[in-house]
Amino acid sequence: ERAISAPLPWETVSSGPAQEVVRLGADIDLGAQLPILTHTARDGGPYITAGCVIARDPDSGVHNASFHRLQLRGPNVLALKLDHGRHLRTMWEKAAARSEPLPIAIVIGGDWALTYAACSLGAMLPYDRDELEAASGLRGAPLALLPCRTVDLAVPHDSEIVIEGLLHTERFVDDEGPFIEVFGQYSEVGRCPLVEVTALTHRRDAIYYDVLGCEGVTLRKYILEAGILRELRQAVPIVRDVEMTRGGMYRFHLVIAVHKNSPLDEGLQRQAIFAAFAALKDLDLVIVVDDDIDIHNPTDVEYALAMRMEASKDLILMPGARCHEYVLVSDNGRRTKVGIDATVPFERHHEFLRASYAQVRLEDYDTTLAPGWSRPETPAPAGRE
Repeated sequence: ERAISAPLPWETVSSGPAQEVVRLGADIDLGAQLPILTHTARDGGPYITAGCVIARDPDSGVHNASFHRLQLRGPNVLALKLDHGRHLRTMWEKAAARSEPLPIAIVIGGDWALTYAACSLGAMLPYDRDELEAASGLRGAPLALLPCRTVDLAVPHDSEIVIEGLLHTERFVDDEGPFIEVFGQYSEVGRCPLVEVTALTHRRDAIYYDVLGCEGVTLRKYILEAGILRELRQAVPIVRDVEMTRGGMYRFHLVIAVHKNSPLDEGLQRQAIFAAFAALKDLDLVIVVDDDIDIHNPTDVEYALAMRMEASKDLILMPGARCHEYVLVSDNGRRTKVGIDATVPFERHHEFLRASYAQVRLEDYDTTLAPGWSRPETPAPAGRE
């Protein structure tokens, strides 16, 4: 919430551990100097997966930080996968309109505040919001940024590893991939722009970070939840909490808890479904429940579906909506989104109350006795047990 609502300016420092070792020009050999992994047998080669790419909008100067896969293509060459709709792609297209490369800095093992800011999606931190300022807001103090050696950017001064370079707009490869994506499936081989590496800097005892499988999606969970909760509360005041689910890869499925205060609130729960789809395009399934359901407990959510949802009335379909292009069952990134209203009408809420049991504190009882026996409070008469 602080990252989204209370960004802070960063501060510039003149030195830091991130540049204890500096390699330039012919001294750069990424394959020999970094332990870049080939993750599965079908991958198209070694990939950097935990590289946070920092870039600046050529017009406004606003900074973007985002994670992208980077395939090793040579001693000082990387291929960067640019998905459609990403802010970095917009910056790259602006640079292409000027026939210029886009300067970037790739941070491996940077400040965790930067990591989480880079995991945000567009609805949480719009294009005109500076994500370095958001990272400062998240940590509650200015990021200390160190100017790069060969590009006009700055990176967290205590980063483990930094790769500086130029993301070209006229140099491509046509055979990037396949690669095991965060959703557990292989992406197709495709065309990608090349990064010409101009500097490699790092700590003397640098730690190389890697992201494998669901880790990348897990990183997004908390900032996505904070962002979408903020959006929903502004649009629909009866929203109380949200949960991005593990089974939905912390990205595609959302559960919303609402509290209806009067009959006039009836229907707002469905407004929350529409607001959620508008706030995060990757969402494909949204379930809304009353706040007596523990949305962080999948069994309790399933109970609401079993006992409070009537499919003929409570199933909402939105055909042809935009989703993530990697969802293979979609039609080129379009699919029918599903909303489920598993709340009960305000007037009938008392009918759906679940029975509760008395809370027992075992420490109030003597648990050394056999089941069914109790210890008498006064001694038994002589001759009796």
